[in-house]
Amino acid sequence: MFFDRSRFPDKFTFGAATAAYQIEGNAKGNAGQNHWDTFAATPGNVVGAQNGARACDHYTFWQQDLDLMQAAGFDAYRFSTSWPRVQPDGRGAVNPEGLDFYDRLVDGVLDRGMDPYVTLYHWDLPLPLADKGGWCNRDTCAHFADYAEIIMDRIGDRVASTATVNEPWCISYLSHFLGQHAPGLRDIRATARSMHHILLAHGMAMSRLRQTGHDGLGLVLNFEPAQPADESEASARAAATQHAIYNRWFIEAVTRGKYPEEALLGLEPHLPQHWQDDMEIISQPLDFVGVNYYTRSLYEPAAEPAWPGTRSKQGPLKKTQMGWEVYPQGLEDILLWLSAEYVGDLPLYVTENGIALADRLEDGKIHDTERCAYITEHLQATANALSLGANIKGFFYWSLLDNFEWAHGYDKRFGLVHVDFKTLRRVPKFSYYMLQKALTNG
Repeated sequence: MFFDRSRFPDKFTFGAATAAYQIEGNAKGNAGQNHWDTFAATPGNVVGAQNGARACDHYTFWQQDLDLMQAAGFDAYRFSTSWPRVQPDGRGAVNPEGLDFYDRLVDGVLDRGMDPYVTLYHWDLPLPLADKGGWCNRDTCAHFADYAEIIMDRIGDRVASTATVNEPWCISYLSHFLGQHAPGLRDIRATARSMHHILLAHGMAMSRLRQTGHDGLGLVLNFEPAQPADESEASARAAATQHAIYNRWFIEAVTRGKYPEEALLGLEPHLPQHWQDDMEIISQPLDFVGVNYYTRSLYEPAAEPAWPGTRSKQGPLKKTQMGWEVYPQGLEDILLWLSAEYVGDLPLYVTENGIALADRLEDGKIHDTERCAYITEHLQATANALSLGANIKGFFYWSLLDNFEWAHGYDKRFGLVHVDFKTLRRVPKFSYYMLQKALTNG
């Protein structure tokens, strides 16, 4: 036994998380295209030129996947709805097949004794909106609020929790400055505008949903401790700059109504005019904050002077299949930092935490003991933060299934359940059975 549920409060929620484009596939049900389809069709963007058209075909096999969750003893299922599946043009006409699918899915979760935790946007921007500038265009924010209302009018009476967006840093900085995700830009003006507009979209959706009587509303942010690569003052400055960009920008906007000065130093000249006027709607009260955590980063000065003037460096600890350093202490540190500096007693959820490994079937089984250790270490970090006063209400493993891992294609496997991407056969891994034993007292 690697993990013991008794370490956590009785009402602590254990779940697993997925995202629509990564598991559903979008070739069925009259779903529209999204900007990942064209990003993946561009040579060099995605490993093997792979895409999410088929993915795990969760659109077909959703009942089997929910049965696996129920059998594991999970309390909740965190999933996302696909904007282009529900609104293929990103505005206007609704695809009834899309809404019907999520209606069935929510009922299926409830029928199995679990709570549905929905995320409204997990990176699949409808292609017609991408053609109009995507998150660089302020109009996209208003369209998102319309979409949020459409979804919640259909399933909002039955979901336990609603997150507006998942990981705005990835939606904006990773995708518009580093160019690693769709739309694959490397432009500081696009970065600043998308970093602001994704928060404005969150705020506009929150306002709309509050007006229509919904609660249990929040958003999900990703965090990485940004630490100096050495003891020099220059590395300390580099770490502080990246800490402001990665960790502070979004949480300070939604809890304090402002952006950190260290990040504004480079981004403010490129923000939309009168951006300050949007901070009130961005910083309206939340019901929870979701925390996605995988690793830490070490920073030192970059050789070139262009802002932000930093570069990352590998730490000395063991690495995952993604090349990410395994650093459980960082999760405890982030949870305590958020509690002390930003959210107080506001509920926190660990909404994603997981490890990619080069899993291989051997005699029909996957002995992923390294994943078992990773889960146990990060649950221990969560328990430590709980014991020190952080108001943590749940932990969701990423991910239930091996899936389409964005620019990494199908090579990187995070799942508790192995997926053969030729046959779509599901095989639970040893980590799945570890959690099953703990969660069901089996």
